[in-house]
Amino acid sequence: MIQEIIVTILWSISPFGEAKVGIPYGMLNDVNIYLVFAIAFGANILVFPLMMFFLDKINTSFLRWNFYKRGAIWVARRAKTGSGSKIQKYGFWGLILFVMIPLPGTGVYAGSIATYLFKIERSKAFAANVIGIFFSSVIVWVTTLLTMNGMS
Repeated sequence: MIQEIIVTILWSISPFGEAKVGIPYGMLNDVNIYLVFAIAFGANILVFPLMMFFLDKINTSFLRWNFYKRGAIWVARRAKTGSGSKIQKYGFWGLILFVMIPLPGTGVYAGSIATYLFKIERSKAFAANVIGIFFSSVIVWVTTLLTMNGMS
């Protein structure tokens, strides 16, 4: 049980899944459905301050290396073209909508990068990310619960 909780947390802070993967993993591995939601949601919230720290402090040091700089520029261009116009146009609400869509390429990692690139006020961006994560987690949690009940 502890191992499944740890893996749920790791999936929920991972850029490869976030809570979109952590919630189904935990629920399908018999962790209490309410505990899974709380753990995955909480772990996913931690990503925003970690990403802001990385982007503010560590990213600037890494930009000296060409291979990192090329990757960072590619990610920045992709973020600006994929979500930039909506986030710039709708601001806080656009960021909430972008983070809450439970699809690959959206979520708190992309929301954090957008916050950094578009210089959105951190406290508002944090609130928008938390609200977006909450609704995304609810969507994934309910979908997983309905699917599991349909399978049994």
